[in-house]
Amino acid sequence: MIEIPLQIIELERDNYHILIEGSFEDGSPSCWIIDTGASKTVLDKNLSSHYELIDSDDMEDYQSAGINQGMMETSVGKLTYLRFGDVKITGQKVALIDLNHVNDIYGKYTSYRIAGLLGGDILMQHQCKIDYANKIIQFQIR
Repeated sequence: MIEIPLQIIELERDNYHILIEGSFEDGSPSCWIIDTGASKTVLDKNLSSHYELIDSDDMEDYQSAGINQGMMETSVGKLTYLRFGDVKITGQKVALIDLNHVNDIYGKYTSYRIAGLLGGDILMQHQCKIDYANKIIQFQIR
């Protein structure tokens, strides 16, 4: 198991969000919301240097309901490289969505800029366990 520290922030009263910090291949930092309710991982489509746009074999897999926004326009990309501590993720298929509305909300309460939402696809692949008390997430080594 690889343990990565988490940030648990309260945006509003009793409204908690779990954040994990990572980095892209060029070393630039990235901040991700851990979204256990999202089936697929989402990347901000504005971060085009960190993904390759691909044709999806099934676009319905990547239709995404946005936060208070109904259905959002989604495309599909392949994440080139993402690292959380010693956990490296390459070639991961992700939904690409404009996350400006999420970053507008976060900007009102925090200094975090959100790169994406870490979804159930990655969490399941790595058999992740979230330990709220110790503010860590454990990734199973594959």
